[in-house]
Parts: sequence; C-alpha cells; structure tokens
Amino acid sequence: MQNTCAECGDSFKGRSDKKFCSDACRNTFNNRENNYTNNTIKRINHVLRKNRKILEQLNPEGKTSVPGKRLRDLGFDFDYFTHVYRTKKGTIYYFCYEQGYLAIDADFYTLVKREED
Repeated sequence: MQNTCAECGDSFKGRSDKKFCSDACRNTFNNRENNYTNNTIKRINHVLRKNRKILEQLNPEGKTSVPGKRLRDLGFDFDYFTHVYRTKKGTIYYFCYEQGYLAIDADFYTLVKREED
C-alpha cells in the first residue's frame, strides 16, 4: 500500500494507518505540533518557580509580613499561583506550591508556608 508521509510528503510503503516514512519525520512532526504548548507550559512553570523562590526567600521562618512593593521589586507576579486555599471564615490564601500569601491590607501581605499533611 502506498502512503504519503505527513511530514515530508514522500511516498512510502507500509500499513494503511501508517502516517510517516521514518521515525525522524514522526519526531519532527510531533515536536513542531507540540512546540507552542511546550513553550507556554515552560514559561508558566518558570514564573511559578520564580514566585515560589521569592516567597521562600522572604519567609525563612514560615510566617512573616511584607509590603507588596518588596514582592514586586523582586519580580513576583501575582497573576500566577498553583492553588487557592479558603479558610472556614472565608479568608483566601494563594499558594505557589507550599509557599503562600494572604493580602491583609493596603498592599501588605502575610507570607505562610503550608506544612505537609
């Protein structure tokens, strides 16, 4: 059965459901298809790791308060966090992995470290 490679366009023989003439063409095709997604994920993970590192640096004891300006000056991005924790009272903590923060008033934040369960 004659097939046409989805990557290079060459004809090749093989199973009727085979899409590529070689592993190299298959890898090239899949790498190009996944490139945008991989770059987006890498960029977001970079921001999350940077946020976590900043929180960890400013909060060595496990709980402290800092001005928002200090966080921003270090490059903290408030738009990225891994999860949200809401207390029974309705207080919302934002976390970057195990490091979290709570907006307390007029651009001031309490930093916390969530202990493993």
